[in-house]
Amino acid sequence: MISAEEFKKLKNKSITLLGMSGVGKTHLAKLIGEEGDWFHFSGDYRIGAAHLKEAIIANISDKMKTDNWLRRLLDNQSISINSQVSFDNLEPISAFLGKVGNPEEGGLPIGEFIRRQSLFFEAEKKTMYEVPNFIKKSQAEGFSHFINDAGGSLCELEDQVLFKLLSEKSLIVYIQTNAENERILIERAKTNPKPMYYNSHFFEKSINTYLAENSLDYAAQVNPDDFVSWVFPKLIEYRLKKYTAIANKYGCTIQSDDLHNCRSANDVINLITSAL
Repeated sequence: MISAEEFKKLKNKSITLLGMSGVGKTHLAKLIGEEGDWFHFSGDYRIGAAHLKEAIIANISDKMKTDNWLRRLLDNQSISINSQVSFDNLEPISAFLGKVGNPEEGGLPIGEFIRRQSLFFEAEKKTMYEVPNFIKKSQAEGFSHFINDAGGSLCELEDQVLFKLLSEKSLIVYIQTNAENERILIERAKTNPKPMYYNSHFFEKSINTYLAENSLDYAAQVNPDDFVSWVFPKLIEYRLKKYTAIANKYGCTIQSDDLHNCRSANDVINLITSAL
């Protein structure tokens, strides 16, 4: 583990952010990026813009082809489809992931849902293994430092080789939330349930428990939004243990409250060095 003094003296600093979506990872990345010499690498952006782009476009095309008028225009190449993923707009990825449940309520059949989850898993793993090369490229482009704004599901990859690689090429910084922030995230999930990635073992156990608790026989009977709202608190509890284990072994931990009090890139660096 690198010491605080060693980290301060590094000519080229690299950081990988770890934590739940909504805990402040992108806020930290943007705050620290105000210095101008930090390269901001968004894992979710890379997934949507590269590794899942064809699958996302194919999904949109399939949806459009249910309309005969649009189908004709697509088939004769009068129109084309593109996916406009950006750092601030990851909606195409969410739309692709979808939610499991009753198709009449916007849900996906369980087989298709699992297929898309698997594609996302492979895309995220590929993206994280690309981080060392992007660090090199960023330095070649004149950036002194690098920040890997990883997705909340990084912990779900369960790849010790990858975690070791990331820890060797960057400092893994876990942003630990508090009970109040967890409550806010849970309430947000209830009022605005969004698609997300689930570890396959966690998902299988969760969907079976949900079916049993609600006396349902099939996933096609599930209300998609209700399942997301029901499972999210369990997902937080499940992931928090994984984040802690990764941080204890490969990195350091900062508190989300302390991060939200930071007002400059220097404040963030001081917060990280104090954690070391």
